[in-house]
Amino acid sequence: MRLEAITWERLGERLADRLLDLKPADGSPWPRVALDGAPAARPGELAERVGEALRIRGRPSLVVAMDGFLRPASLRLEYGHHDTEAYYNGWFDTGALWREVFGPLEPDGDGRVLPDLWDPVTDRATRSPYVHLPPGGVLLLHGPLLLRHWFPFDLTVHVLLSEGALRRRTPEPDHWTLPAYERYAEETDPAAAADVLVRADDPRHPAWNG
Repeated sequence: MRLEAITWERLGERLADRLLDLKPADGSPWPRVALDGAPAARPGELAERVGEALRIRGRPSLVVAMDGFLRPASLRLEYGHHDTEAYYNGWFDTGALWREVFGPLEPDGDGRVLPDLWDPVTDRATRSPYVHLPPGGVLLLHGPLLLRHWFPFDLTVHVLLSEGALRRRTPEPDHWTLPAYERYAEETDPAAAADVLVRADDPRHPAWNG
């Protein structure tokens, strides 16, 4: 696949421009966008850039992090602190995401979204208030392993790191998660499945498939 060099700022602008004309296939008034990538790829930073670019263009958006929908530690760590299978299949509360984020953005939804549910630092509910996303507002959900859950995204972006870059940029205490990303690449192939591919091996000089 041919990729072209781009700056992060320009990438955020180009994605925002693309989202202005995005029409959800199911007739929902809320486009839903995935910014998928391992924490080391920093998909959240790209989500924030896109959100800011949309704001400048007069389009509301809501940035939601998968980390805000972690399961309680008693469930995440039931099989130990370094269980790769649990990380891959059980760390994130996908049921809550369906109920609190995607459900309200269905064609007959009310746009009332819960931006986060659980604080992994305190291991307590965040008690954040609901946010009303007006019709035409864009959901920007970012985090790891997003494309394996059948969420109803209207556009998917995958921030790719090579195996070597992923290992170098992942903190040593988190290296136990790396086999989960290897499995994700094998089973889901997000680089091929995503609508937009961003390669970020060099964090200063990304490239994308336009």
